[in-house]
Amino acid sequence: IFDSGPSLYSGLSSRPSSNPLSFVLDAVGEEVPCVTYDTWGCCLPEGDFPAPIGAEAFAEILERLRGKAAADQWRRFQAVMKPLGEAALALPAVAGRYDWGAILTLGRYLPSMLPHLGASLQLLGDFSPIVEQEIDDPFLRHWLDLLCFLLSGLPAKGTSAAEMAFMFSQWYRPEVVLDYPQGGSGAIVAALLRGVERHGGALRLGARVEAILTERDRASGVRLQGGEVINARQAVISNASIWDTLKLVPDISPAFRQTRQQTQPCPSFMHLHLGIDGTDLPKDLHCHYIFVDDWEKGVQAPQNVVVVSIPSVLDPSLAPPGKHVIHAYTPATEPYELWEGMQRNRPAYQQQKEARAGILWQALARMIPDIRDRCETTLIGTPLTHERFLNMHRGSYGPEIPANEGMFPTAKTPLAGLLLCGASTFPGIGVPAVAASGIVTANTLVPVQQHLELLQ
Repeated sequence: IFDSGPSLYSGLSSRPSSNPLSFVLDAVGEEVPCVTYDTWGCCLPEGDFPAPIGAEAFAEILERLRGKAAADQWRRFQAVMKPLGEAALALPAVAGRYDWGAILTLGRYLPSMLPHLGASLQLLGDFSPIVEQEIDDPFLRHWLDLLCFLLSGLPAKGTSAAEMAFMFSQWYRPEVVLDYPQGGSGAIVAALLRGVERHGGALRLGARVEAILTERDRASGVRLQGGEVINARQAVISNASIWDTLKLVPDISPAFRQTRQQTQPCPSFMHLHLGIDGTDLPKDLHCHYIFVDDWEKGVQAPQNVVVVSIPSVLDPSLAPPGKHVIHAYTPATEPYELWEGMQRNRPAYQQQKEARAGILWQALARMIPDIRDRCETTLIGTPLTHERFLNMHRGSYGPEIPANEGMFPTAKTPLAGLLLCGASTFPGIGVPAVAASGIVTANTLVPVQQHLELLQ
């Protein structure tokens, strides 16, 4: 069973949890059994080493890698981030809604927010001023750029300080663990589906929306390919990207359409999905790895950063006995322009697939030197694959909106009855952010009292 993303989860196996996805699971009465771990592998220009999460372990790695001064600088930086993390957690996203009821739902957290008002001001912009003020070790600056990039698709200059404060509060605290869902990421989808169906909802597959319908200047439902119409009782919610949503709505403000259509998309991906022979693999193989070829190119450079998941290390049920599944990919750095207009059945496309996948093989060889000889299943994905299977504009990860230039838009649209959620809306890209956006949009449609009861 292949995963399609990095599968880096935290806060699923413990309660209370500040992970918005955990809040959703709790709200629908579901849980996802997880395997826990606390280390991922790094293959960097400085060498190959395990990178533990937690309060002190990474500092010890740093001392061996960069010396005592770098380790001490990291410890001081953790001390700076601690109050920022507490400030980020003081006002949970799950309390938000897009109406006047937010005064009550957010207001209940005012007493816990007051001690953090000073720190909260530092969370309003991007992360780079905090890094530049506190960090001068070159490796640590590269490392923080990398963490930011994995979270938001942007380096420290452009990544929300609030997002990074939240991440530090999750990854660099005592006794923290990462979670991997038993059965793969699909186990989360299955749990959410059980919750939806138990509460009277339904999931329709193979039911592509052709248009969002309007009646009397209000979104009234959707029309599927094939002509079936599904009427909305309260609202239509789109979690498609903003570009794909706009294609479905003919009757919307021209100014809104023009502004949102101009949103810059992140680049796309190259993927390798492999099924390999696991005979005599190293016993210390990790579930996740990060590979960087050259720091000087920058973490956003194409063909430079690779993320690898080998989830069968933690959950053997994902592969046949003695085998492993691997997903390696370039994290939103592959230019769509290189692939635009190519025909999938032409030799040029196959040749380019092999050539652009070269960096993925290079990264995997750092972890498993004989990786090519072990392969029994090999699937290469390109931006066109990403675009086709995810029905995503230009195969993109989502909007590229630097935090130093503006915030992600809210769920509101000028068309009454049409709300948005997902990676094109606040708070942005990534599973926790997307889960939070869905929660806030859903909150807006339920009575305030019901929302308050859910927050108890």
